[in-house]
Amino acid sequence: MELLLSSLSFYYVPCVILLVSFLSFLRHLLVANSGRNLPPGPRPLPLIGNILDLDGAQPHRSMARLAERHGPLMTLRLGGAVTIVASSVDAARDVLQRHDAALSARSAPDIVRACAHDRFSMAWLPPSSPRWRALRKVCSAELFAPRLLGSQPQRHLRREKARRLVSHVARLAAAARVGGRVDVRRVVLTTLLNMLSSTVFSADLADLDNHGGSEFGDKLAEFASSVGVPNMSDYFPVVAPLDPQRLRRRLARVLSRLHAEFDEQIERRMRERAAGAPPKNDFLDVLLDYRSTEDGREFDRQTLRSLLTDLFTAAGDTNAITIERAMTELLRNPSSMAIAREELTQVIGTKPDLEESDISQLKYLKAVVKETLRLHPPVPFLLPRQAEKSIEIGGYTVPKGAKVLVNVWAIGHDNVVWLDPDKFMPERFLQSEVDFRGRHFELTPFGSGRRICPGLPLADHMVHLTLASLLHWFEWRLPPEVEKNGVDMAEKLGVILQLVTPLQAIATPISY
Repeated sequence: MELLLSSLSFYYVPCVILLVSFLSFLRHLLVANSGRNLPPGPRPLPLIGNILDLDGAQPHRSMARLAERHGPLMTLRLGGAVTIVASSVDAARDVLQRHDAALSARSAPDIVRACAHDRFSMAWLPPSSPRWRALRKVCSAELFAPRLLGSQPQRHLRREKARRLVSHVARLAAAARVGGRVDVRRVVLTTLLNMLSSTVFSADLADLDNHGGSEFGDKLAEFASSVGVPNMSDYFPVVAPLDPQRLRRRLARVLSRLHAEFDEQIERRMRERAAGAPPKNDFLDVLLDYRSTEDGREFDRQTLRSLLTDLFTAAGDTNAITIERAMTELLRNPSSMAIAREELTQVIGTKPDLEESDISQLKYLKAVVKETLRLHPPVPFLLPRQAEKSIEIGGYTVPKGAKVLVNVWAIGHDNVVWLDPDKFMPERFLQSEVDFRGRHFELTPFGSGRRICPGLPLADHMVHLTLASLLHWFEWRLPPEVEKNGVDMAEKLGVILQLVTPLQAIATPISY
């Protein structure tokens, strides 16, 4: 049966795509002749639209170049889909603030329909959904609230995970078999996942001693790489039921493995509670005790699975990649590295531990993080929005149903906004009030408005503490061959923009 279906797909899918593309092209011609005032954009080709105008590995750069010619609000036709791209501060403000209500729905890619993830995930549900409101409320109040993040137990937990990271890197530095080399992304990702899993489950889900990696982290990385594959079903929705690239099937397998991990934690906790064990007072206890104020209903298992998937996929790779990018830029800019380390020495001195209360005094370190997020936003388009009704922006019509992207990468590299935008210069933020909390549209790596990333406060804590720990307790240098040839800065974009070649660096412990 599998062979038969594959054979049928081989012969019929191209025919269906051609037919649907032709009909879509005719519809676009009719729309163009109907006088609808869409934003300008490159001329689409018959059937495929502007797909060939984009670099599949780096569409953020392609769209930035197209925006230079066609304007900060631009129309692209990707197969049968109309996409509006905002590439300037003013256009981003229009999308994320002025028309936030009309543009807060999500344009969910076909692949996230695997396991009905789109119908239970906070990332993809519309704001009108009671489930979305309940999930957002419980996360904001019981996981990401400043009073909780700043509490002594939470600070102690993150400090302990940072201490374990420092001990692990010190062991790697002393290990002849690895020559002191550290895979920065893997050790940082493992640490961040354990910071979150200890908050949610009171348990570590990742293993630093497993060569700096973890099976759980690998599952999350596979989720991100699967969702980021260009999908024919998104360009030509009529063929989506056929899943011609088998991407939904691939993601379903990934999700089933993640869900099994979460189910194990949930079922263990439910057995402990049934046996009368004292509460752990972690986020899982909150979720299991939750009752909606609207209908009194608890979260069902599928909702819990999707929420946990959202939390770990968002908190892991995005923050680990930000720290890896910061380390990469500091290694490429030794003067910036020296300033950051000197500041840490002045503020921390010989104290045995770095406290989160010290972070507020680390002005240069905070500028390093901002500059990294400007140059290398981990999600360069944010998550796609969808127009719930036709609206007007800048004299142009954004039609109902259009996908809307904000190219925060292009905004971060705009020479109208930034002096020498391609240079790594943390100093530009030392006398600036610009931050990344959604108020300044020249720097919105976490989004803005009602769709701003709810985990931003936790990310703020984790990124600064982890980066400061790596810089304060170790001197860093590039391996000789990388020093000679330069760091490979080639990028690949899935959901997250990451280096093709992970950063390997040599750590030397510092004694205070």
